[in-house]
Amino acid sequence: MRIASWNVNSIRSRIDRLEAWLQRSEVDVLAIQETKCKDAQFPYDRIRALGYEVAHHGLNQWNGVAILSRVGLAEVEVGFPQAPTWGEPPMAEARAIGATVGTGTNAIRFWSVYVPNGRHLTDPHMDYKVAWLDALRFNAGSWAANQGRVMLCGDWNIAPGDEDVWSMEFYADKSHVSPRERAAFQGFLDDGFIDVVRPHTPGPGVYTYWDYKQLRFAKRQGMRIDFLLCSPALAGHVLGAAIDREERKGTGASDHAPVVIELEEA
Repeated sequence: MRIASWNVNSIRSRIDRLEAWLQRSEVDVLAIQETKCKDAQFPYDRIRALGYEVAHHGLNQWNGVAILSRVGLAEVEVGFPQAPTWGEPPMAEARAIGATVGTGTNAIRFWSVYVPNGRHLTDPHMDYKVAWLDALRFNAGSWAANQGRVMLCGDWNIAPGDEDVWSMEFYADKSHVSPRERAAFQGFLDDGFIDVVRPHTPGPGVYTYWDYKQLRFAKRQGMRIDFLLCSPALAGHVLGAAIDREERKGTGASDHAPVVIELEEA
């Protein structure tokens, strides 16, 4: 089974590229983040025409997450218990969607997550980000204990190691690399979840995101902030992984690249 995660940065702007990539990559399951549309605006028909079932959670022109699967899609769950809200008045955001993909012994409880950005170290959004991660971690632990084969895929908006950014000096006073954010990410690893991509894509200089500004991609000035974390019951079945850097090139590209893993059958 081939599984991927991709922050497309607007599904309606990127649908042509997404269609072409799906046809070229032969991905069986894809977690998408930052669709930036309501459910009614999502291009279901174009994706279903390629043989995928679709589950999408979008509330407005921000955020938005989806799961595409051609190996089964069942038990869809939008959000998770105790997820914090944001804004005035406080509202839930479309940042997590889960489903069971695959069947029988190959079934996986699969989540597409779009972690809040945090914005700045002293911004209230940083408190929201950490609280959101704490709630996700609490729920993920119970999922792994009860369901065994669990995968958390998405844009985590955290670079967990110094080698995951092009310049620690540049990011010294910025979000994504602070001890607080890194500790939140480390909590998932401490609970047994495994970054299954890193062993197959050793750094430094290996990234998944490059800002549109100041020619960051051309200068190879990126960040590794997109991850597929697997529960122990699933991690040992990963055969390989890659970051499709080519998809970051050209007109109309997202600022993120797809991250892909190969998973053997159970």
